[in-house]
Amino acid sequence: MKKNILLCVAIISVFSFNIYSQKASLASADKKYDSYAYINAIKTYERVVEKGYKSAILYQKLGNAYYFNAELDKAAKWYGELFAMTTDLEPEYYFRYAQSLRSIGENNKANEIMNKFTELSNNDNRGQLFKKNQNYLDAIKENSGRYKIENAGINSKYSDYGTTIHDNKIYFATARDTGGLGHRKHSWTDQFFTNIYTADLGDEMTAGNPKKFNRSINTKFHEATPVFTKDGNTMYFTRNNYLEGKKGRDGNNVNLVKIYKSTLVDGKWTNTSELSFNSDNYSTAHPSLSPDEKTLYFASDMPGTLGQSDIFKVKINEDGSFGNPENLGNPINTSGRETFPHINDENELYFASDGHPGLGGLDIFVSKLNPSGSFNEVQNIGADANSQKDDFAYVIDTKSRRGFLSSNRDGGQGFDDIYNFLETKRLICEQLLYGEITDIESKILLPGTKLSLYDSQYNLVSTTTSDEKGNYSFAVECGKKYSVRAEKEDYTTIEEKVTIAKENGKTHFPLALEKAKCKVTVGDDLGKCFGIKMIYFDFDKSDIRVEAAIDLEKILDVMNEYPKMKLDIRSHTDSRGSSKYNESLSDRRAKSTIAWLIKNGINPNRLIGKGYGENQLVNQCSDGVKCTEEEHQMNRRSEFIITAL
Repeated sequence: MKKNILLCVAIISVFSFNIYSQKASLASADKKYDSYAYINAIKTYERVVEKGYKSAILYQKLGNAYYFNAELDKAAKWYGELFAMTTDLEPEYYFRYAQSLRSIGENNKANEIMNKFTELSNNDNRGQLFKKNQNYLDAIKENSGRYKIENAGINSKYSDYGTTIHDNKIYFATARDTGGLGHRKHSWTDQFFTNIYTADLGDEMTAGNPKKFNRSINTKFHEATPVFTKDGNTMYFTRNNYLEGKKGRDGNNVNLVKIYKSTLVDGKWTNTSELSFNSDNYSTAHPSLSPDEKTLYFASDMPGTLGQSDIFKVKINEDGSFGNPENLGNPINTSGRETFPHINDENELYFASDGHPGLGGLDIFVSKLNPSGSFNEVQNIGADANSQKDDFAYVIDTKSRRGFLSSNRDGGQGFDDIYNFLETKRLICEQLLYGEITDIESKILLPGTKLSLYDSQYNLVSTTTSDEKGNYSFAVECGKKYSVRAEKEDYTTIEEKVTIAKENGKTHFPLALEKAKCKVTVGDDLGKCFGIKMIYFDFDKSDIRVEAAIDLEKILDVMNEYPKMKLDIRSHTDSRGSSKYNESLSDRRAKSTIAWLIKNGINPNRLIGKGYGENQLVNQCSDGVKCTEEEHQMNRRSEFIITAL
């Protein structure tokens, strides 16, 4: 894949040589390298190597030049020479070498290099993801074999990539030479600058003869990845920083890329303008519209990017203006490259990444967007769709399950090629979690009950309200564990766990609520009203655990409902351990509980608290008395004593 769409720049110091002829040749090559003219730089560097010159920096530049041009098999050769000479390298070289090794099928050695990368890179989440998913190849294998893939029939010997489907046509970027006067080549790739082409689509997404798109959109620089509104009157697309004959550059004199907007007026594309959040100092590229056309997804290396490029989203306001771009964050973005987003009408986000574990180069991944705005676990869509090279720019028609992707895999016609596909089996397994909310005693249905769905890490996934018949439902992922919380006025809030089956279908999960029986007054323990026996902490610590925060939310809700209520928060331990230590630990835990409530909006003057250690046991289990674990548990408790109402 051409890396010039989102620049990935290696800044490497220029080196000197003893032999004058080599010095002159390399100075010329370095100049080409520093201006991203990698093809010409490669030719010079390799001629110098053939004459017997060896240098770590030379091997670095050769490896990088091939890596940035997506020729990972050749990059592997030169990174191999580099690592044979020295291993005292920046962590990023370990990552690039591992990626290059995967492209030639040397996965065991790639894993070895990635383990070293993980050691050296500290908090780089590419290493963390690799460590977390040591058996990622098994997961990819399970997801594989779901696609029938063919050459799309519109490729040239040049680079063709980045498709969009609209109004029974395909739009794509191509570097093919049309023979026009003044046709220019990009020195980085030795390819012509790309223009947008289009072709009619026939049965089974077969493409007709390509022809160049509108002359007012295509320029002498790069245009790519258009996306259209449903009415066809607005187009967003990627172009070099070039408008009305003026070329913009960043502080390093580099011409980056931006997203532009154009409108169709009387059959002509006009009013072309760059989007308000663009900048001369960073790239924005590859727009994708949400199904409701209120959000634009795109790739960028703007400030706030976690890695080399990330997926962002931005709100499209009713007047056509834009909000502030938001980084999608975890689990989508990594410390590597995420690019080419595509959000379909089923709220599935497809994107390309080299940061998530894959087969080599860029792989295509997918994640489901939840109603709450969060994303589910990222999944590699498997082999056939992915290869050992760069695979990207995935688009799909969800009705026919046909679509297109781009790749520089072996066997293609050009540098990048477009492939059409038929998805024969869905990857994202979906279940419907549903049920009825009833009164536990009378069995009557309870409409208007608020329900909240949490994932296994207690992240809020979605909320809903039971309908007039007391029914509720959530779209959930197969094989996952969730918690469902049900809340209704005059009823005790409950929260129950459910495990979803691993195949497509429905999971019936009825919930019964009990009428609130406790009417608390001054001196009562508010915790007993909610069945809160203990606020849980990790062993020997005073940090609030996630499941404890769920219980504290109940306390918080009541205190907000009764703004004059004051609490004395008391923490107790059992008798095991020294009395002094237990008292100190319980006091820290009481203070942590108070701090949590204050952080969530409760005025400090409404709260007091203390840890009592083992000084107020509720049974005979003092030091030296043999007791069961259940009996000790009775003493490990938290109390929320009401001191004012």
